[in-house]
Amino acid sequence: MKLDLKKSKLRQINEKLQTVGIKKNQRIFTIINPEGNHAICAGLKDDIDVTIKGHTGYYCAGMNQNASITIDGNVGTGVAENMMSGKVHVKGNASQSAGATAHGGLLIIDGDASSRCGISMKGADIVVKGSVGHMCAFMAQSGNILICGDAGDALGDSIYETEIFVKGKVKSLGADCIEKKIENKHEKLINKMLQESGIKNLKSSQFRRYGSARNLYNFKIDNLSSY
Repeated sequence: MKLDLKKSKLRQINEKLQTVGIKKNQRIFTIINPEGNHAICAGLKDDIDVTIKGHTGYYCAGMNQNASITIDGNVGTGVAENMMSGKVHVKGNASQSAGATAHGGLLIIDGDASSRCGISMKGADIVVKGSVGHMCAFMAQSGNILICGDAGDALGDSIYETEIFVKGKVKSLGADCIEKKIENKHEKLINKMLQESGIKNLKSSQFRRYGSARNLYNFKIDNLSSY
């Protein structure tokens, strides 16, 4: 089914997608003329497939549950913010805070992601085929981020238990973030994420692993300048 944002209001289209229901046969939708609108496909709950033909604004696919959403363009701030499950695939570049606070699901970004990608994430998987900006995974609590390009300043600043894998160069590490050894279980995880995101020309041995040094878990006066 084709949904046209020039002919229907965003609220009407979102409401239709939010209330599809498991008993309805229509499961595949295409949204045309998005024209940078904000909050397209926010709050979807059903196992449906939505393709957005064009660029979107802020918080596209926010709070997603179960739906598979593809954006044929670039996205603004906070794509897949607070996503619970499902899959969001951005075929262009993403602005800042992509996947922020996401609890589950898979976010794939074919291009680059700006600053604060994956901040405070709580269990999702994020794959960036390009590079990320500064403070990626700031205060990220759990989940995994796979970066096929480079990472900007303060990678993993104040990180908890999220795993970060980077193929390219890291400009600098944030507070309490260190490089760690890649074990067999991490190699399997990397290969799984590469496969799920359709990347066939890379392998786990090309990536380095970063995570928490766990020095900031409990307050220590000697670490005061790092808090």
